[in-house]
Amino acid sequence: MRLNQLLLLLATFLVISGCDKYTAEKQPNIVIIFLDDSGYSDFTPFGQQHFKTPNVQQLAKEGVVFKNFYVPQAVCSASRSALISGCYPGRTKVFGAHGPNGRGLETNFPTIGEVFQKAGYKTAIFGKWHCGDQPETRPHNRGFDESCGLMYSNDMWKHHPENPDYWGQWPIHFWENGQVVIEELEASHQKMLTQWYTEHAVNFINKNNEKPFLIYLPHSMPHVPLFCSKAFDGKSGKGLYADVMLELDWSVGEINKALKQNKLDKNTIVIFSSDNGPWISYGNHAGTTPFREAKGTTFDGGTRSATIIKYPAALKGNTQSEKALMSIDILPTLCHVSGVPLPNSVIDGKNVWDIILGKANATNPHEYYAFTNNKNFEAVLSGDGKWKLHLPHSYRTMTALEGRDGMPGKYDYSAEIGLSLFDMVNDPYETINVIDAHPEIASTLISLAEQHKKKFFSEN
Repeated sequence: MRLNQLLLLLATFLVISGCDKYTAEKQPNIVIIFLDDSGYSDFTPFGQQHFKTPNVQQLAKEGVVFKNFYVPQAVCSASRSALISGCYPGRTKVFGAHGPNGRGLETNFPTIGEVFQKAGYKTAIFGKWHCGDQPETRPHNRGFDESCGLMYSNDMWKHHPENPDYWGQWPIHFWENGQVVIEELEASHQKMLTQWYTEHAVNFINKNNEKPFLIYLPHSMPHVPLFCSKAFDGKSGKGLYADVMLELDWSVGEINKALKQNKLDKNTIVIFSSDNGPWISYGNHAGTTPFREAKGTTFDGGTRSATIIKYPAALKGNTQSEKALMSIDILPTLCHVSGVPLPNSVIDGKNVWDIILGKANATNPHEYYAFTNNKNFEAVLSGDGKWKLHLPHSYRTMTALEGRDGMPGKYDYSAEIGLSLFDMVNDPYETINVIDAHPEIASTLISLAEQHKKKFFSEN
């Protein structure tokens, strides 16, 4: 009898000692993986069949796939600033893509790093910042304990395919913790970016496995110019873009593995998404999307991003959601789940945790989501994601001159769309204008659009 009791106590000890360092009652760790210009269909869970992405597929098996996740503007700086501040571009006035020495996100808009750092989290960013390239707007002064990477896009350099003389005025630095460690980025460095960012993230997890942390991992790839390390060069057999995606898939696997090895994965929220849709003018160096148009437009090909959220402590894995969400909701939702106070400043995002949980009666707290293209306010989506209204606007679309092997093709900037309503349930590709068939819905969305314009663009 005593032997059996002893064995039972021993078994209980082994079970307890093997449990994660954190439980669901404690603050979760957070990892946000944000790709650059990735197409909606670039990974297996979202339709890609040309090459295998097993680590993203595994993340989907362990998490929830969100099929209707949006960004408010399909361009680098605007999209990233919206994610880390919880604010629309119309509020922050961060539109488009900021170049070298760009001001970026003003310091009166707290970043996710500042919010969580203030609450006691260890914070880090490894990757492309693109939210300000002046001393006070760089990441080491915006709430991140550790940082490394580029201040802006990797094509803003002396080897730009169209404007080398212009971009060559500013060498791209590689920064680490507020210091320039590589004075001028060369091709040999670009090949290592994905690996360097990943290694820094894994090391950060290993060092901070006893306290809550937040990692923001905004990769430079697959934004052109495309580069991958030697280990992935030619690995896909499907071209350079596929090789780059395989390395990004490897990166996801390394993060997932580090969390599991440190017994942190059950109490870590992992968010996987992209800043916008593919840059299709680059042809075979761009990703794919089934939706209309792509990056740089307010159609879903630009603003709908393939997204996975994993949090085993609370979310059932291997599930999908059709609910509409937007990146501005990430900050307030993470604050809610983590018990971290919201910033004192006004933000536009809302807590959508009940929707992420998949609660049967959960409704989106937003009446609508708004979309801009640079400084132009162009579209709104109903909060339930069922209807999308485009205000009259011009947009760019591809001509027959598609890019090839790193050289961009030519856009046609003369395309126009009039006032249009789309049924996003039956016509997610925005092909049939049903405004005459649903005047009441159109009227409601027009009114919401007018309110948004008055609130954010009244000075224009």
